[in-house]
Amino acid sequence: MTGPGSSLPPLGSGGMSPEGTTTTVRIHRPGLEPEDQKVLCSAICKCKDTPGIGKDGRSLKQSCVSGRLKALDEALAHRSIYKPEVNYDMTQRPPAPIMDSSVGTKGHDWLPGWIRKYWETPPEGGRRRPPFQPGEGFIRRPDVVIVKDPAQPPTQDNIKKIVEIKFPPDKPNREQTFAYARIADDESKVEVMGPDDCNCSQPESESNKVPAEQLGPAAAAAGALLYFLLTRRPPPRPVMGF
Repeated sequence: MTGPGSSLPPLGSGGMSPEGTTTTVRIHRPGLEPEDQKVLCSAICKCKDTPGIGKDGRSLKQSCVSGRLKALDEALAHRSIYKPEVNYDMTQRPPAPIMDSSVGTKGHDWLPGWIRKYWETPPEGGRRRPPFQPGEGFIRRPDVVIVKDPAQPPTQDNIKKIVEIKFPPDKPNREQTFAYARIADDESKVEVMGPDDCNCSQPESESNKVPAEQLGPAAAAAGALLYFLLTRRPPPRPVMGF
């Protein structure tokens, strides 16, 4: 980690903000609270040996982590503080999470359908969007957003941390990390972690025991279910076109 008195250079630098000023974004070792790191490490350690690449070109290891956290969120009626793969509309200020129209704490399940239905219609009080072009950075999807209040959507004022999970040989992406700093409006809230940040050599019975009280009051009633979710195989993921 870089900081006062450190001779180490930052592992990532910044980019240009929409207003034209340069913002430095430093990628550092996880500064997560112990309970958050334990929950994420439970999924990372369970998924680190998942082989191969999926049909959508994404690492199956990351899909495995996402599947476990999504199952946990569903089990808690979408009131988990860990929100995996929520899409953000980067054309808005601040970037806006794309949520289910009937469940405000649940990410929208089908991005292509949302784009077809809503992209050309400016959100109430929001900015008019440019014509959609895939790959232009109009949509960003962090691996995990940790929220302060699980009863509220993962808007900028409710973001505790954004965590990008990288399995070797993947490396942090500067442009991606800068975008996540825009979503959180605070570079110190962006963390990058992987298996090296977890003690995956522990026996499974220890590494996967996550006390339910560490996830907040809603999870206290689901302790046994939580253990089951973090140790079972995740559900298959649909292939996304975007």
